[in-house]
Amino acid sequence: MICQCALRDAQVTTVFQAIYSRIITHEHRFDSDGTHYGSLKGVVEHKAFRKGTWGAAIADVMLPEQNDIVREGKRCLDAFPSTNLDFILRSRGIRTVVLGGFLANCCVESTMRSAYERGFEVITLTDCTATVSLEAQQMALAHDFGMFSHPMTHATFLETLG
Repeated sequence: MICQCALRDAQVTTVFQAIYSRIITHEHRFDSDGTHYGSLKGVVEHKAFRKGTWGAAIADVMLPEQNDIVREGKRCLDAFPSTNLDFILRSRGIRTVVLGGFLANCCVESTMRSAYERGFEVITLTDCTATVSLEAQQMALAHDFGMFSHPMTHATFLETLG
């Protein structure tokens, strides 16, 4: 939220378009053979992010503003598959994707890789991501972010906007 507010306060709305991309699952979303593992196993077992529950809601302190885009359809870790995110970005002439969010080593990283592979310039705001442990956060920052993005703090990013 600090990063989102800083961008808004810097009045970079002409270049800043907030797009909310949250996972929302449905009761029959994971109806395959049941061989889920890793983080998706936890989602399935705990019925996390179910539509209409608090787990799928946007926190009050992060509620979208009038011109923000709230995308539906994200059913996995990466924000691109099963959604129209690529179309939204390209139809608006957006060439740079700036990422923040949770889990840094999971959803953020998956989206980062997809954006990179689709030819977008990718910036990941290192102080606008989080994960479940300091060790996991440090590993993502040290080993993955730089492979698929330009990692920087939100303050550095704001400086680049002039």
